[in-house]
Amino acid sequence: MPEPLIDRHFLERLERLTLQWQKSFPGRVGGHNLSHFAGSGQEFLDHRSFHQGDDLRAVNWRAYMRFEKLFLKMFQLEPRVPVRLLIDISASMTSGSPPGDLTKFDYARKLAAALVYVGLVRLDSILLQPFSGRLFDPFLCSGGRHRFQPAENFLRSLTPGGQTHYLDVLRLFLNAYPQRGLVIIISDFLDDADCLHPLQYLADFGHELLLIQLWGEEDREPSDRGELELIDAETGAGMKVAVDDGAREEYKLAFDEHAGELRKLALRNGGRYAGLSTRIPIEEAMFGPMTTAGSNR
Repeated sequence: MPEPLIDRHFLERLERLTLQWQKSFPGRVGGHNLSHFAGSGQEFLDHRSFHQGDDLRAVNWRAYMRFEKLFLKMFQLEPRVPVRLLIDISASMTSGSPPGDLTKFDYARKLAAALVYVGLVRLDSILLQPFSGRLFDPFLCSGGRHRFQPAENFLRSLTPGGQTHYLDVLRLFLNAYPQRGLVIIISDFLDDADCLHPLQYLADFGHELLLIQLWGEEDREPSDRGELELIDAETGAGMKVAVDDGAREEYKLAFDEHAGELRKLALRNGGRYAGLSTRIPIEEAMFGPMTTAGSNR
């Protein structure tokens, strides 16, 4: 049996989190706005574990009498804010990580799995949309935590390859998904062309952005020195360069400037940004940088 992307202990911890958005989408609600109580137009969908701070009035006391454990009743409200999670599966997502580290591609799948589980616990519907130079077949995750396994199977089935082209991909995305919502993009944001203008284009259409930039240690701080031949992971093009300490420092500054531009773009449009090295454990990322994305921290 394949190894799960995230283990059961981590899944239990994830039940405390919620997918949030900042923008107002008129007439629509979502998982973090759902009601715990029955009423007109509400449909019972699931239970979740009780955590400190939850409203005791939402507890299923019959379940408590039977299992001696507190569960909250969850009811679905319609209509809901669309949540779409774009996962970069281009060839560059397999590069930049030293031996022994997770590749950006594997890290992205684990992070996507964690975000999907958080959404399912809160009864969000999340569309998983892989992309490189085009959009691949999507997968809709909905129906509560018991629907997590099919989503994990889908993520495990993805294979990396192809060249990133943000302008083409986001044009296709806007044609396929005109309804405004929360757009989460997990990517290294490496594109031979410009990725910033297409992302601004997406925000201009009213979507809220959560940009999650992944990098391997070699992406940000190359360790090699001397005369090197570099091969583009996506195009196969080669280039000979001379690398010394000065060149490495200039490269690092340019990388950090690009990350800073991504962050500024997200924040000025009312969205959020999180930059993650693949050396940060997924659990630490979810309860650290991911929970503070969009703040000044």
